[in-house]
Amino acid sequence: MQTYVTVMIALVVLMTIADLIHKGSTTYFFNAAAKAEAQLAAGDAPCTVGKEDTRLTQLGAGDKVGILVNTIVTDVATAGEFHNPVRRLVHILTMYGFILFNAATAMIIFGEETTTTLAQVWNVGAIMLFIGTFWFWFSFKVDGQAEGVSWTSVTLRKDMFSLSLMATSVTALGWSIYGGGAGVWFFLVILSTASLFGGVYWSKFSHMFFKPAAAYNKRIIQANGTNENLPHETRFGGATAADDDFQKNRHSMELLVDAPENMGLGIKREAPKHY
Repeated sequence: MQTYVTVMIALVVLMTIADLIHKGSTTYFFNAAAKAEAQLAAGDAPCTVGKEDTRLTQLGAGDKVGILVNTIVTDVATAGEFHNPVRRLVHILTMYGFILFNAATAMIIFGEETTTTLAQVWNVGAIMLFIGTFWFWFSFKVDGQAEGVSWTSVTLRKDMFSLSLMATSVTALGWSIYGGGAGVWFFLVILSTASLFGGVYWSKFSHMFFKPAAAYNKRIIQANGTNENLPHETRFGGATAADDDFQKNRHSMELLVDAPENMGLGIKREAPKHY
């Protein structure tokens, strides 16, 4: 089992690197960082739709540490990007269930002995993973929620990550309920976890490593003012009155210049159920 876990870890590392190379994520971030540094050095912040002066700020080490902590607490630990509280709960159940399950698995396999507490943590993690993954599949799967696609419709490459997580939770709980051992349930656990960790290149697994880096980069470029040449404030609710004036006056369409600041909920008025 120690050999198996080591092989799975190696597969995750290698396939994540391959995925980053294939998608060009690493190249994109390095290029974006270099471009931002060049803008900071030049002291200019051009926009495609206007120009915002005096927005650039050189960040110190303390600023970057603060942004890193904020990213970890808000974007990673508490899934702050989800505005829907139920979707946020589903994500947190899945994430922490996955962490508890895998951490306990590693301690059991590589540790000297297995305690009752550790076994309980393992089971709690598997239960959280089970609830989170199945709740997501039936309630928040994008094509099911927004496009009316049946939950029975499966596209292997698109759904591989979710299905592997679901299978891992089910087989792990089945193995635990039926007393462990090296029988059929054990074989199913191995099969489902091999699919999860061995299919990283074709799944969303590497997204778990990429997402925190993307969130941190977004906060950095907003704080230093470069912001990938995009306007800094939304049209409504800027940091100052000048921000709102800037956004209102930058529009080329005269209709939008005199439009009310708050136009209502728009597409957020109701869930997309018109398929």
